[in-house]
Amino acid sequence: MTRAHPASPTDHGYPRGGLHGQVVHTIGRRILSGAIRPGEVLLVDPALRASRTVLREAIKVLAAKGLVESRPKTGTRVRLPEYWNLLDPDVLAWQQEGMPQPVFLKKLTEVRLIIETAAAERAALRARPAALAALDAAFQEMDAALARSPVDYESFDQADIRFHRAILQACDNDVLEQMSAMVYSALLVSFHATSRLPGRARSSLPQHRAILEAIRAHHPRRAGAAMRRLVATTADAIETLPRKRAARR
Repeated sequence: MTRAHPASPTDHGYPRGGLHGQVVHTIGRRILSGAIRPGEVLLVDPALRASRTVLREAIKVLAAKGLVESRPKTGTRVRLPEYWNLLDPDVLAWQQEGMPQPVFLKKLTEVRLIIETAAAERAALRARPAALAALDAAFQEMDAALARSPVDYESFDQADIRFHRAILQACDNDVLEQMSAMVYSALLVSFHATSRLPGRARSSLPQHRAILEAIRAHHPRRAGAAMRRLVATTADAIETLPRKRAARR
């Protein structure tokens, strides 16, 4: 069976080329950054020099993502965040641009705790040799990235994503894979934010090894517990981010 591989948030997003794409992405970024707040009327920057037709089509795209709504007499306004399609590729990308907010990262971590703990347990029950080989390869790439001088954090993050995707694929459940695809794409922002903390990437390696070994040994309870410890450690690291940022100011 052909596997569906999770894509990055921008892989299937709205085209960025042309004036129409620029307007969609410019307004989307402003909404997600808080520059245009929920309830406010959507006022387009004159510098975009967009025609009414272009603006109308851009608003349709943003409305389909749950970001805005148009009503007679009141115009187009930004909707409350509860209506936003947070798993839309563009909304994810706009959410991630710039400095990730700890609140967003905490929400991602909660999702990880729910999905990944169960996925590790299921993978320990179902993992086949090919899946175990993919998991081991990703772990070895993480190790190799840390061994470089200077440390190659970008390669480490990418290998980390492959490690977690491999666990999902080892579950042999296409529905779970596709439901989790966009969430796992969003995880890269979490990895970027936490792996750069002093000692964080290196200290996470034994935790990843424990997950790998438990899945390889087909021990679901141990695999779930190891994943829970890894995600809990990440949650602790996220809690330190506001203090780290404040210290750098």
